[in-house]
Amino acid sequence: MRSTLMDIAREAGVSTATVDRVLNNREGVRERTRQAVLETARKLGYVTPPDEEGGNANAPVRLDFVLPAGTNTFIANLLDQLVTQAGAQDGMDVHVHSIEGFNPDSLARQLDALTGTTQGVGVLALDHPTVREAMRKLAASGVPIVTLVSDILHVPRLGYVGIDNRAAGRLAGYLLGRLLGKGAKRKIALFAGSLSYRGHEEREMGFRHVIAEEFQDLEVVELREIRDDRQRAFEETAALLKRHPDLSGIYNIGAGNAGIGQALQEAGFAQSVIFVGHELTERTKRFLLDGTMDAVIDQNPRVEAREALAMLKNTVLGRRFDYHPPRLQVIFRENIPEF
Repeated sequence: MRSTLMDIAREAGVSTATVDRVLNNREGVRERTRQAVLETARKLGYVTPPDEEGGNANAPVRLDFVLPAGTNTFIANLLDQLVTQAGAQDGMDVHVHSIEGFNPDSLARQLDALTGTTQGVGVLALDHPTVREAMRKLAASGVPIVTLVSDILHVPRLGYVGIDNRAAGRLAGYLLGRLLGKGAKRKIALFAGSLSYRGHEEREMGFRHVIAEEFQDLEVVELREIRDDRQRAFEETAALLKRHPDLSGIYNIGAGNAGIGQALQEAGFAQSVIFVGHELTERTKRFLLDGTMDAVIDQNPRVEAREALAMLKNTVLGRRFDYHPPRLQVIFRENIPEF
C-alpha cells in the first residue's frame, strides 16, 4: 500500500502542510527540515531517489481526469487537449471519465472508484460535502489531486488550475456596464450552469459587486441556472425575453451560449441586447462575427490541460515544476484569434 503525506509527516515529525511544501518545492521550509522530509519520503517509497529513476523511466504515469458530460463545448475542448497533449508525451497513461455534471453523488462515487488505481487525479468538482469527503479520502490514500476550472477550498488538493473566477465576474460586469453606457434604469439578467460550482458562484459575486459599485442604473432582474445545457439555455432565454421584452443585457456565467444566442436571434433581440459570455468556441466566434455576442471572456483550454498534466506528472515523479496560470483574455469581433 502506497505511503501517504500523513505517513511522511508522522515519520518526519512535521505537519502535512510542511510535507506538501517540500514535495512541491515551495518556499517557507528550512533546508534541514526539507532534507529530513525528502529522506523520509524516499525511505517510505513515496518518491524515487534520483540515482534510481532510471530503473522506472519507462513506467507510465497513470493519471485520471473526471469531467462533467453534456453539451459544454469548453469542457469538450479541455478533454480533447488533455488526451492530445498526453498522447504527445512519453510515459503518460491518461484516462478521462465523463460523469453527470451536476450530480455530486455520481462524482463522489467516481472519485472513490479511483482509489488504488490512479497516481494522480484532475477534477472539475462541485463544492458539495460528499465530493469534499471523497477528495479527502483519495488524498489520504496518497493520490495528488488538482482542481480544474472551478476550485474547492478546505480539501487537501495539490493545486488549482484555472483563472481567477471572481476577477472574471468583475470583468464581465465592467464590460456589460460600459457597453450599455449611462442612462435610465435598465434590466439585465444572469445565467449560470450551477452555483454549486464555486467558480460560477465567484463569477456571480464579482459581477454583482462591480455592478453595485459602478453601474447602479443597471438592475439584475433574474438569475437562472441552465445546467450548462444548450436546449435548457434556449428555453430559459426565450421565456426570459417574453417576461422582459425591455431587457438590455445578458451575462452568461457558464456554458449554454449557443442556446442563448439562438433564442436572441429567433426573438429578434440579437442586435439590441448586449450579450457577454465565456469561452471562445466555433459557435461563440460566429456569434461575435454576426453581432449576437458583444464580448467573450476566454480561458485557454490548451494552457489548462498543459499545466494540469505537468503539475500531476511532476509531482508523481518527485520533480520540481513551475505553475504558469492561464490568463483572462477579452475577445471582441475585431481581435478574434486563430484556434
